[in-house]
Amino acid sequence: MDLIKKLTGKNPSEYEPIAKSLVDNSDWELFAKLVKQDDFLFDFIKENVAKRLQRACNKENYKNLIPLMKYYSPSYDTMFGEVLNSFGGNEIYSEMKNLYLNGNDSEKAYAAKYFSFNKDFSELLPEIRKNAKSEFEPLGVNSIELLSMIEDNESKSEALKMLDSSDEFEQYDGVKFLVNYGAKDTVDKIIDVMKKSRFSENIAAEIPYLISIDELLNKDFDNGILVLCNIINAMPEIIPLSAVLDYGLFELFENLYCGKLTSTSALLLRMAKEKFEALAENEEYLFDCDKNTKDEILAIRDLLSGVNEGKLNSLLYDELYEDSDFVFFALEYADEIGELEALLDSKNQTLLLKVLTILKEKGALTQNHKQMTLNIVTSDAIRQIIDSL
Repeated sequence: MDLIKKLTGKNPSEYEPIAKSLVDNSDWELFAKLVKQDDFLFDFIKENVAKRLQRACNKENYKNLIPLMKYYSPSYDTMFGEVLNSFGGNEIYSEMKNLYLNGNDSEKAYAAKYFSFNKDFSELLPEIRKNAKSEFEPLGVNSIELLSMIEDNESKSEALKMLDSSDEFEQYDGVKFLVNYGAKDTVDKIIDVMKKSRFSENIAAEIPYLISIDELLNKDFDNGILVLCNIINAMPEIIPLSAVLDYGLFELFENLYCGKLTSTSALLLRMAKEKFEALAENEEYLFDCDKNTKDEILAIRDLLSGVNEGKLNSLLYDELYEDSDFVFFALEYADEIGELEALLDSKNQTLLLKVLTILKEKGALTQNHKQMTLNIVTSDAIRQIIDSL
């Protein structure tokens, strides 16, 4: 039987000797093969393997992990850091410092995780700031964790300035830095950026790792709902379906469903009902999901199946006005032509185009509608699209 199958299997008499042999012999070839399997193994299996490898480590063999550090996997970096610090402590500080300064990106990322346990790395601050911007995401994330541990305000201030950039890619990089830094006091600023960014769904996916949705809903209900709307919209293309468990969506929807509905929560539940019906009915979406994720998706589908769509639709119309943060979401469920026509005096040119597109889909677009908007629109690109409708 393949060694990887044994190592990831359920039989202790098979996986224990393989884990011990891998560590005792610093079997980098087997470890590299294991890392290559990352995308094909469920998270709970990788967690089990990490525990098995950790149990195989001791004071005599822990240094055998160092040659394996050329092959990075987020599934094992915490284990590496904990083992190296637990058995090596300051004895291997110089070796880890050298790897962080001169190793490949994988070695640097693992070394950063070691320092997060060792906590003695202030002399490396200039290099940590540099590596925090690494294009190799694990190295960047682990280095930002170190900056957060020492409350490096210079790096935090630089990331805050990035949120004000006219470059949306730079803004998004600033968001990711602040989330990984754990800068909870910046959540309002991040949400303001999300509202205006083309990467709104990507930014929304980051926010629950900075502040729980429950806490955000208690702090600012509509902003919490807006984050959830973007999250639902992003599944599964941007956000993996496993996030239903990470974000605790069932409990969130259940609380909203049982509570007093508002125009924004009604819109969210309408979106969620449609999304989870589609997910549950399409095996293509669920094929790669583990059992817990599948069960959760089906449970959410069943929970929302009893929602009165008519009641939800009647409430969400209150968000059909130009300055609503939810107007583009609400447009997807607007059936009343008069409500759509009322938006044709908007100054938001993207909104005008969206309204015309929906009118056309409903077979209700007239030349007068087009002319009304052409009198307002100044963007040549949008005018060309309107002419072609």
